[in-house]
Amino acid sequence: MLLSVSICANPCPIQKNGLPGVRKLPITNFMENKLPGLIVLLGSGETMPSSGKTHEFVAKRLPENGRVAILETPAGFEPNANLVAGKIKTFLEKRLQNYHLAIQLLPARKKGTEFSPDNPQIVQPLYTADEILLGPGSPTYCARQLQNSLALEIIKARHRLGATLFLSSSAVLAFSAQTMPVYEIYKVGEDLHWKAGLDFLGNYSLPLIFIPHWNNSDGGSELDTSHCYLGTERFERLRAMLPPGIKIVGIDEHTSLILDFAAGQCLVKGNGGVTLLDGDQTHFFEHRASFPLDTLGTWHLPPGGEGIAAEVWQKAVQSQHEKENQNAVPEPSARAKALLAARTEARAAKAWAKADALRDELEALGWQVRDTPDGPVLEPL
Repeated sequence: MLLSVSICANPCPIQKNGLPGVRKLPITNFMENKLPGLIVLLGSGETMPSSGKTHEFVAKRLPENGRVAILETPAGFEPNANLVAGKIKTFLEKRLQNYHLAIQLLPARKKGTEFSPDNPQIVQPLYTADEILLGPGSPTYCARQLQNSLALEIIKARHRLGATLFLSSSAVLAFSAQTMPVYEIYKVGEDLHWKAGLDFLGNYSLPLIFIPHWNNSDGGSELDTSHCYLGTERFERLRAMLPPGIKIVGIDEHTSLILDFAAGQCLVKGNGGVTLLDGDQTHFFEHRASFPLDTLGTWHLPPGGEGIAAEVWQKAVQSQHEKENQNAVPEPSARAKALLAARTEARAAKAWAKADALRDELEALGWQVRDTPDGPVLEPL
């Protein structure tokens, strides 16, 4: 089922009294090499063992002690929305325990309430998230709640600055150019129609529709539930309603399609495959296949914060800049380097007492010496 700062104008080592300084990156240089993060599209099974390798694939690429934000939005209409998203959090904490990630639930459930995706306090953690995850629920509800929201603007900015966007099940549909109203058609019996999606890849010139649960077979021999429960016949009629030029990507259950903008590649992982419907042509990519991102269409990287609210973009850039400076490698002072050189000479002359005294001086300055086969190196205490 679907519900299942201060900124340096130039690089400037900050040192005081000989203590370790950090070489800060200026925002101008900092922005030059920024590329969008991964987009992971999972057909189903975000808390199943079959998805574990995909989660680990992402975790290996996150910064040390990375931060993961899980939005409750897709199932925000459910009284137990926190439990739906909470199952994902519990699964990740257990499966990815060796990666020491900080995983947080964000109750951005419904506009016009205290738990709104427009509530700055609720969505604030998105500014420092290294991975943003949305999962099961209702695709049309998710799209309606996130459309023109503060949460969506921050998600756009964070992804543009390198954060991974991980979408599963209903969220895959919601972030498409148009979304398929599965519940409205399959459960309520409304006439076939499309609803506006979040069109997340529109800024990359990729007006794509992603369909999870592509090979679903819950209906057995009595009911065709493929193509996300609608079946082949109804889906083909729906497809005929689309304007020309929109490609459809079907993602099998327990299967992920990973879009890597930095490498310009797509990767298929999991138990099944991915189907691309491009006009009259059908392409199938099986498990472990990789293919050029160009296969999905002629795409481009939008400059800077194009398509993102200016205030959100500025704050996201500032947050990322501060975050990277916090993780920057400390720069030894000239005094510390001189002491290290003197200690090396003392050890070569076998003046052990002098070498130990120099080592103590270095420790007083906040540095420890680590002797390696390539020579001594300084590390901050």
